[in-house]
Amino acid sequence: MKRSRYASAATAVVLMTGGPVAVATTAAADPARTVTAAPAAPRADVTAESAAAAALKHYPGVIESLDKDGSVWHVDVISKDGKGHVELEVSASGSVTEQDRDTDENAAENKPLVSAKVTAQQAMKAALTAHPGQVTTVEWDDDGTASWHVEVKGKDGKTWDVQVDPTTGKVTRSGSDSDSDDGDDNN
Repeated sequence: MKRSRYASAATAVVLMTGGPVAVATTAAADPARTVTAAPAAPRADVTAESAAAAALKHYPGVIESLDKDGSVWHVDVISKDGKGHVELEVSASGSVTEQDRDTDENAAENKPLVSAKVTAQQAMKAALTAHPGQVTTVEWDDDGTASWHVEVKGKDGKTWDVQVDPTTGKVTRSGSDSDSDDGDDNN
């Protein structure tokens, strides 16, 4: 929740140096003068889209997965040639920290992801079009038929699991955490 706090600059200085007695004296000396300090900066909560952009700026390539853990995003990026892999953390302020880097990946194993027509960012956009809210996870799933798996915390309060086709960008399946059947609703 965003909270703005306003405080008299003189009062703040007096509190740091003279304590409560000085505050009473300062207020009595010039009650008409009110100086407001700038509001505290709101906490920056980085969205999935912003975390993806920050990660790719740090390490250009293709996002393999992106997952939020508290206020930190964990992002795995594969290099454009498929031979490199890096694990990154993107903080709530948007700063990127490299956790691990590997330069001898099997490029053939990463080829379906690297050559996919639809990126993680495009899959997120498709999932948000189907279910407005905030993306909490996106990951490449190549077990069987390749697809993007996107999890969205919907504005409706539900958590939506969305599958996006990596060739067309269309949502092929989605279901919420409150579905009573097998968890999947065909769109």
